[in-house]
Amino acid sequence: MLPFLLIQTRADDAVAADEVRSTTVLGGFGPGELVTLRLDRVVAAAGPSSGGTADLDWAQLVPRHSGVIVGGSPFTSSDPDEFKSDLQIVVEAELRRLLDVVLERDVPFLGACYGVGTLGLHQGATVDGTFGEPAGAVVVRLTEAGRTDPLLAGVDPEFEAFVGHKEAIRTLPEHAVVLVAGDACPVQMFRIGRHQYATQFHPELDLEGLLYRLETYADNGYYDPAEAEELFARVRAATVTEPRKVLENFRARYARRG
Repeated sequence: MLPFLLIQTRADDAVAADEVRSTTVLGGFGPGELVTLRLDRVVAAAGPSSGGTADLDWAQLVPRHSGVIVGGSPFTSSDPDEFKSDLQIVVEAELRRLLDVVLERDVPFLGACYGVGTLGLHQGATVDGTFGEPAGAVVVRLTEAGRTDPLLAGVDPEFEAFVGHKEAIRTLPEHAVVLVAGDACPVQMFRIGRHQYATQFHPELDLEGLLYRLETYADNGYYDPAEAEELFARVRAATVTEPRKVLENFRARYARRG
């Protein structure tokens, strides 16, 4: 089988490694079935003077994989460019080039959390802080379209999921289809075309991974550190079983032989 490509933009090596661990476990990926690209590292090696390119040939790279997964990120897509680092600006330029290829060739794509901003902005959505959610578990629901989408096969109509994001979709273009909705954040999952998806919640994140990220990013504005003990207790009490099925379905549906 051709491996899936997990694109990461996390500078912290330990958090990036844990993202690989949880994605592998929750998606049911076997040995060699998930390979990673540390896009921030590739971009940093090219330098900010590269003019928005790290010389990645996405048109050659993408077809060598069954599909593309973009994990979470400390970057905030909707920040004005003047508040973004040179590294973030070049990373986002590369992701736009990637999505040009993904959409043109109808390549299976799953963006988790940060993927909402990248895919959403690429397709003309409005992404801002209107519907941000503090870190924790929330209840979300399948829409009518979500009930028949193959990536949500076997998922309960209403379920708990882990979230934690400063930005979210405020408005989607007409060609996008909302698959999962929430009260505080109306767009929790959407689809573009037939095979390109993004989730605001985290299908690739288990309890162990969430607690580790909460500890690592305690000062990054996802929650009030003074409320950490109460937050951790609420997270441990949550029953989060359904989101992983999205990742499992993505792997099962799109795995292909070379």
